Amino acid sequence: MVRPIFLYGSEVLRENAAPVDLSDKEYISALVTDLKDTLAKAEGCGLAAPQIGESVRVLIVDGRDMTDVYPYLDGFTRVMINPEIVDESEKTIVYSEGCLSIPGIYCDVTRPESMTVEYYDENLEKKTETFDKFACRMVQHEMSHLDGDLFVDHVTPIRKKIITKKLVNISKGRVPARYATKIK
Repeated sequence: MVRPIFLYGSEVLRENAAPVDLSDKEYISALVTDLKDTLAKAEGCGLAAPQIGESVRVLIVDGRDMTDVYPYLDGFTRVMINPEIVDESEKTIVYSEGCLSIPGIYCDVTRPESMTVEYYDENLEKKTETFDKFACRMVQHEMSHLDGDLFVDHVTPIRKKIITKKLVNISKGRVPARYATKIK
């Protein structure tokens, strides 16, 4: 089911999401389906459960539509349940980020170049995987949502000042989006 995406200013986006109960397979299956449907409708490359109002540690990333820019993302899609970073590089890299919860704003953000994550996939199989390049960026961005952290929290002070009015407008629902949105 397609759900509305919660916008900047919504409390759920600032919460530290709880681990999902792995024994509740029906809930997890329904949540993953909703995340996939909502992401497809919004035409994004990642979505975390808090963005659809569920404060649990579940996310999806899908880089398949970005292969024109990043050919190595061909076939790259992951469902991550209760993901945890077990290692990250000291070397960092800058990419421009955007977010479905903050439509129309894009900023350069510095994050580790690579990281290793332990998580459960949608079949509840435990995985350990190392990500780099833009795949790493997508996973990092969505994992940040699980900690109540948004990409605009990591921009330079001057950039933050420049986007403040836009952020205020988003928090009041005064922003065009091609998908259903919600503020709570």
